[in-house]
Amino acid sequence: MSSATTQPVLITGGTGTLGQAFKRVCRIRGLHAVALNRAELDIADASAIAQALNRYQPWAVVNAAGYVRVDDAERDADRCYRENTTGPELLAAACAAQDVQLLTFSTDLVFDGQQTTPYLEDDAPRPLSVYGHSKLLAEQAVLAQLPSALVVRTSAFFSAWDEHNFVHHVLTAARRGEDFAAADDLLISPTYVPDLVNSSLDLLLDRARGLWHLANEGACTWAELARLALRVAGLDEAQVVPRPAASFGWIARRPRYSVLGSTHGLLLPSVESGLHRHLEDERLLQSANPPAVLVG
Repeated sequence: MSSATTQPVLITGGTGTLGQAFKRVCRIRGLHAVALNRAELDIADASAIAQALNRYQPWAVVNAAGYVRVDDAERDADRCYRENTTGPELLAAACAAQDVQLLTFSTDLVFDGQQTTPYLEDDAPRPLSVYGHSKLLAEQAVLAQLPSALVVRTSAFFSAWDEHNFVHHVLTAARRGEDFAAADDLLISPTYVPDLVNSSLDLLLDRARGLWHLANEGACTWAELARLALRVAGLDEAQVVPRPAASFGWIARRPRYSVLGSTHGLLLPSVESGLHRHLEDERLLQSANPPAVLVG
């Protein structure tokens, strides 16, 4: 194989939250990357995977594709398993055949929430939902096909780089003067996307393998995360309305406790640090793309 500096990183799911973040971070770090969207590469199609690997000759594949709608998965299980289990397994088999490294992502939702201390990589997974089960099966299939694969479990990620995350919705509502309801009885490990992506890339470059938990240091409920985000932003925390998870009418069961720890000793910065940088990212994006001024 050529060196990682001349061959690209191939990113699947290039238009999603993680895919876009990997494109941005690779560009910042001077890593050659090619990002393909779902129409350009269906990861559940073995022939499409083979064609992409042959065309781009990557040294590594970052799988940022997948089915992410946790509640919809309960009624759309076939599609969820196709995208979250079959796809990663086929990627792993193709990477094994061509000696290509693979990074793929899993979730804190592989756990049932019965613990009261952070879940480590070797704790027994017991998913409560179709989505969690699809991710657990993917972990097992990927590592069976490609034992050198890197499988990163993460949780509740947020970033200013796109609008599809909890923190963005909280801040947007508060700036409009609106209240925001959030669950106060589910403990999570919020994760700032740039920290997740940079740490995952570091592990990939170091040829780390197996299961890793990556989340920012600190545990909180969704309501506590919302209040912290507003506090950091200088907004009114009283706009957060804490409610029990059962009141939201979610279809999929969630673990009451899914905080992630790690046996590997790799700690990301604090959640509060991530929120401060989220707000700085917002300011940078707004200065680069100022709102249009109407003159009439």
